[in-house]
Order: sequence, then structure tokens, then C-alpha cells
Amino acid sequence: MLKMLLPVDGSDACSKAISQFIPILDWYKELPVIHLLNVQSPLHGDISVFVSQENIKQYHQEEGLKDLAQVRELLDAAKISYQYHIAIGEPAETIMQFAQAHQFDQIVIGPRGLGVVTGMLLGSIASKLIHLSDIPVLLVK
Repeated sequence: MLKMLLPVDGSDACSKAISQFIPILDWYKELPVIHLLNVQSPLHGDISVFVSQENIKQYHQEEGLKDLAQVRELLDAAKISYQYHIAIGEPAETIMQFAQAHQFDQIVIGPRGLGVVTGMLLGSIASKLIHLSDIPVLLVK
């Protein structure tokens, strides 16, 4: 069975890409197993001196659930089952590590829509994944 990883950042562009991806699922012989992944940025500095690890973990969990909410609603409305995961780290590297560790067959991601100049200066997660990944990446615009 085909396993797909859909990184979700909570942006409107991501939700739009997923809403356009849902009808494409009919193209597959059988419905793939869908996993959503939200990657939270680590808190920098000496925050752990003032805040407990449990509170930091709870913060990341709550923020991750907020970022996943819109896409989860779309999949629930389409009656598509999925699993979701929340990780902490640099997005592109964390997505790649997660995809390889769980042996996904495909990564499905939408572009952030930063534009050509901003995308070249900052680099986008999608373009990093396309260059780094040995797993096929489907870019849904």
C-alpha cells in the first residue's frame, strides 16, 4: 500500500494545495495511507531555564494542532483517513528524516508562494525537499 507524507505548515497556501490534492487521490488504484506532519521550530535561547520541558512540549503540541486544523478539516470533510504527527526541528531536514525513518513512498507538498526573488533568497522548503529527497516529491500548486 502506498504511504504518503503531507507536510503541513498551517498556511493558506498549504491548505489550498491539499484541497487541490484531494480530488487527485481518485487517480490512485487504491487510496494511499496519508500521514500529516507539522514541524515546529525549536525555541531558542535559554527558555528552558524559565519554562519546564513539559510546558515547552505542550506549547509545541498546541501550536502543531493549530497548524494542522485546517487540513484535518478538509480531509475529515472528504472522509479521508489520516494520521498526524508533530515534530520539532528545521523543516526540510526534519521532513526528510521523518520520511526516511517511516519509509514513505511519496512526499506531497505545496509551494509557499513566496515568489521567485524571495524564494531564491530564502530558499523554500519545497525546493529543498526536491533537491535533497530520494523519495519522490509531488508539488501541488
